[in-house]
Amino acid sequence: MKPIRLLYFLALIKLIVPFLIQSPVWGPHRDELLYLAEARHMTWGYMEAPPLLSVFAWLTNLLGGAMWAIKIWPSLVGAMTYVLVGRLVLHLGGRWFALVLAWMPFVTGAWLRMHFLFQPNFLDIFCWTAMAYGLIRFQQTGRSVHLYVAGVSFGLGMLAKYTMAFYATGLLAGLLLSRDKKILANRHFYYAIGLGLLLFLPNLLWEARHGFPIVYHMKTLQDNQLQYLSAWTFLKDQLLYNVATLFTWVTGLIWAARTKQYRFVAWAFIVTLALLVIGHGKSYYSQGAYPILFAMGAPRLEAWADKWWKIGMLAFSLFIGILLIPLLLPFKGPAPLADYYVHHPLARKVGALRWEDQQDHSLPQDFADMLSWEELTQKVARAYGSLDSTEKAHTLLFCDNYGEAGALNYYGPKYHLPLAYSDNASFLYWMPPDYDQFDVLLLVTDDKQEMQHRFIKEFKSVPVVDSIANPYAREDGTLIILLKGSSDAFRKAFRIKIDLDKLKTTAHGAVQELKSNPLDKGGSMH
Repeated sequence: MKPIRLLYFLALIKLIVPFLIQSPVWGPHRDELLYLAEARHMTWGYMEAPPLLSVFAWLTNLLGGAMWAIKIWPSLVGAMTYVLVGRLVLHLGGRWFALVLAWMPFVTGAWLRMHFLFQPNFLDIFCWTAMAYGLIRFQQTGRSVHLYVAGVSFGLGMLAKYTMAFYATGLLAGLLLSRDKKILANRHFYYAIGLGLLLFLPNLLWEARHGFPIVYHMKTLQDNQLQYLSAWTFLKDQLLYNVATLFTWVTGLIWAARTKQYRFVAWAFIVTLALLVIGHGKSYYSQGAYPILFAMGAPRLEAWADKWWKIGMLAFSLFIGILLIPLLLPFKGPAPLADYYVHHPLARKVGALRWEDQQDHSLPQDFADMLSWEELTQKVARAYGSLDSTEKAHTLLFCDNYGEAGALNYYGPKYHLPLAYSDNASFLYWMPPDYDQFDVLLLVTDDKQEMQHRFIKEFKSVPVVDSIANPYAREDGTLIILLKGSSDAFRKAFRIKIDLDKLKTTAHGAVQELKSNPLDKGGSMH
């Protein structure tokens, strides 16, 4: 088989493999439900992410929103990322073994999950890779078009995830530290940067018009998640995420550092990781810096290793990859998978069962985020169906978090539910103008103490009509409360609360000094 044919054959396998591994009993991920909801409100920005992913979400909705339509995009872009890596392998003199070696990370490491979750990460990794690919190909050919490939990749990357700024800074620092005059002295390099900024400009203007909600979003992440991340954990995870092919990317890093033409890639990797450590970035934020290192390392190992070393490298990658698959994709149902982790303690040893609350659970958090969404919708639909037509006309379906609201809007049409709303994430922007004109509040809340809060007294009837009882789901214990007969005071207070929530996203915490929120109770309606 010719190397180029092998490249596309391996890319096809990469596309298909996750669909064969993941059990069909799992539903959409909490974040996927949010991004699908964003596609129903197309704009140049959202509170938690730039707009590029919403384009793919719009296509998913156009295709009917089935699970395959959700998962096809990360799988396809993952395969395209390998195509870039494979083509660079060939440009660097690699042949069939180097192509296989550079393919191994895509099916034996953390990318197996990242390229199956409909989140900005798959676009982020692709754009980082394409940006570095363009600069490397310019070094090889001197053709200015490759600089524009890098520039467009930078712009699209900023429209996919703002972490692109870390790698762009790393690459620029690498070019400066390696004194790469070939690129830095070329006017097309600066034109390409300008083109990338021009692509990003609409999102930047959207952020400015909305008071830069990304700052509020990052502050919330810092307060709730990032502050618990240590430099040691970040660096340890860099080894863990691609441990099955550690020798390939380390070889690529060393070779790049020793090769003047590509030294900027090594500097970019080091600077990017340093920036992420300083900024308390999550461990997976760095993964887009690795594909280029695999592309550089694979041809070197192909040239240096004899037959037995080659067999050993592939065998090691496959062995470790097979061990890690149960941690990367849910290949069984929830109960059998939880039992598997009990009898195979690797998941606990490497921290795969640790959630954002810093506690170990029976399943990885990403897996627990894929459970009970349709069950929740069915139970909410039963509660809604118990209302008469007059009550339904004056009902607000409100959820504590974006996962719940996203699930009800994803499955809702099947169960004849009205739109669900929330003040969490970008759902805050989508509240209807008359959201305070209701008599019935059908509330979905993950606050198990909801009935103890004082706003409950503002309703004439407040039965808990149902709840989620699934020990494997993050929504375990979620309550469905049917609150009837809302007081005027509550509706007024509710509007004040939503207004304060919107102000919070632009004032960056100044609203915390305001003590006039009548619903302040430290719970879900806070």
